[in-house]
Amino acid sequence: MPYRPTQPCLLVCLLQLAAPVLLGQQPSKVAVETGVMVAMRDGVKLATDIYKPEGQVGRFPVILTRTPYNKAGAKKHGEYFAQHGYIFVAQDTRGRYASEGTWHWMTDDGQDGVDCAKWIISQPWSDGKIGMMGTSYVGGTQHAMALARAPGLATVIPVDAVSNCGVQSMRNAGAFEMRFWNWIMLNAGKGSNAAQDAGTGAVLKEMADYRLRYLEHLPLRPGTTPLKLAPEYEDWLVQAMRHGANDDFWQQNNIIDHAGDYKDIPVYLVGGWYDSWAGNTTANYRALTSVLKSDVYLIMGPWIHGQQSKSTHGMVDFGPEAAIADELAWRLAWYDDTLKGKRGVVGKVTPFAKKVRYFTMGRGDGHKTLNDQLFHGDEWRDTDTWPPEGSTATAFYFGSDGALSKQTQQGSSTFTFDPRNPVPTIGGNISSGDGIMLQGAWDQRGGSHVWNWQQPLPLSARNDVLVFQTPPLTQDLEITGELEVRLWISSDCVDTDFTAKLVDVYPPSADWPGGFDLNITDGICRARFRDSLKQEKLLEPGKIHPLTIRLYPTSNVFKKGHRLRVDISSSNFPRFDVNPNTGEPLQQHRRMKTAVNTIHHDADHPSHILLPVSRR
Repeated sequence: MPYRPTQPCLLVCLLQLAAPVLLGQQPSKVAVETGVMVAMRDGVKLATDIYKPEGQVGRFPVILTRTPYNKAGAKKHGEYFAQHGYIFVAQDTRGRYASEGTWHWMTDDGQDGVDCAKWIISQPWSDGKIGMMGTSYVGGTQHAMALARAPGLATVIPVDAVSNCGVQSMRNAGAFEMRFWNWIMLNAGKGSNAAQDAGTGAVLKEMADYRLRYLEHLPLRPGTTPLKLAPEYEDWLVQAMRHGANDDFWQQNNIIDHAGDYKDIPVYLVGGWYDSWAGNTTANYRALTSVLKSDVYLIMGPWIHGQQSKSTHGMVDFGPEAAIADELAWRLAWYDDTLKGKRGVVGKVTPFAKKVRYFTMGRGDGHKTLNDQLFHGDEWRDTDTWPPEGSTATAFYFGSDGALSKQTQQGSSTFTFDPRNPVPTIGGNISSGDGIMLQGAWDQRGGSHVWNWQQPLPLSARNDVLVFQTPPLTQDLEITGELEVRLWISSDCVDTDFTAKLVDVYPPSADWPGGFDLNITDGICRARFRDSLKQEKLLEPGKIHPLTIRLYPTSNVFKKGHRLRVDISSSNFPRFDVNPNTGEPLQQHRRMKTAVNTIHHDADHPSHILLPVSRR
């Protein structure tokens, strides 16, 4: 029987309690061995640091992190876990920083992780059990090892982790999430093989510094920018931007389609409503709980990428309870339970034993805080399932003159989409957006903080944004779960995009005289992938086609007096790459064409948003 921890969800109740409460012991000193070169099966050696409890002999469980961001950055984590009775191992992934080899996006991390695990469990200081930790790419290396069923791997805590890249968060229903263009622009000259030469590194840094200007000259073509000096990075980015279908190119970390390959170990998934991987985090929970005998746990907070210790995200304050204040103590409790069998340690700290904990946003009073942020608030809830029971799928239909109601409507709404003037991104589910995008919750209004929408105008004022909204609500409306926008569309082009954004519209107040248009979640669908993520099919101009936009999951209370709003358009840049509307191969176009796009919303074509309305 696989091991099952005695208490799941070691979450927010750990906030202020920290390690002394958990362990009741004084931290020990740490011995560090740096730059150990560990050989992989092909002879490539990966640079590895080892943190050990100084002066202690015997075998210990190991906490492993495999990172492309420099193993030296794990020093704080290494010292912490070594002080509390673990061996901590930090390793640079292939082709990054001090490791040998050539970097590829995740595709080596399964077999390299297996080889690393074999090396760890063969060491005299290892008791044969490995737990992993890390966020984003470093969360993805955990999934890669679990899918490869690495020996000794006993538990993982993938936070905001790379997965299902052909479905959402990298290719998003065929569109490309430009944060990965930004990731390559920033990292090709930092920690790469090319950056080892000072002159080359300086050229790549200059490219990164001017990346806003490079955004104006897409698509990226091989050999035409300084990125050619880091050929493995250029090659991957060109292929990733051109490859829209969810096929073997995106197989690595495809948990949705290959959950049965995942090692049967306790898994603790961590995500946030404004994180770039939110949809995949909840999808992974559903996929893994259906196949693993060991328990799978999930926490979803109001967080942006990698910011679980904070309660303010973007322009919004969610209240102090939203933060997990000690980022290491709750992990330590999990490892003590799963790797050391210290049953009862977790139970002394947190009384609940549900498998899912999620934060419902929105019951705050909306005042302006001392930091000039909107106080949106709310509270944690616990359940054993995701989505939680007690919700009803409810359709809100789009109508003429911006109507949004539970009754089907009449007519259609048409707008012009010019790919040369895309709708700007203001917040959302974004990571690696440094310098080109805002993360998290924002008033959907421009200004000096939005590089491509400098004027203080709301996005709703644009003619290429269709705004559908309810009258002011007569009672609170809670939305918790997975969301879709189902459209019937037509276009005069053979390909185009459709975007949707759910907005919580605050009414005017003394603190916010113009109100506050708070983005809750969004999504996109590239029309050529409307029927299948695996195969392209261009539109027949003028013909009505069904199309579904999968939004990121959320939990939010739309309070009495607020409006529930859905914005429909055909771009959200630079969150997603811009569709030129020409039908040319992805990111190989030379032309752009203005599209006339229509949303049909009559009895035969009832375009709507499908919301999980809570009965609480």
